[in-house]
Amino acid sequence: MAVVLVVEDDPIVRMDVLSIIEEAGFEAIEATNADDAILILEARSDISVVFTDIEMPGSMNGLRLAFAVRDRWPPVAIIVASGRIRPHPDEIPDKAAFLRKPFSEQDVVQAVQAAAA
Repeated sequence: MAVVLVVEDDPIVRMDVLSIIEEAGFEAIEATNADDAILILEARSDISVVFTDIEMPGSMNGLRLAFAVRDRWPPVAIIVASGRIRPHPDEIPDKAAFLRKPFSEQDVVQAVQAAAA
């Protein structure tokens, strides 16, 4: 079973995404910002997907987190989400997926299944 780290500062969105991922049969863990996500990634070797919002408080946003994950944990798949920012393909790491908010439950499930495959 794939383990998905959900990095989202909005508690309602975070809980929704965690629920969707768990209902799809994956294990989901949460972080409220990129700094917490890095600490979790350093402590756990079983994370296979990072699902991150772009706009978050802390020392780095979701795009910087995505590049840090690609650099330090190359096998980890990355899904980047945002409602206001639409990054150009060269602004996200290679093989990372982008989800536009608001996204549907089906969008999340399909993105996680593709990333975990």
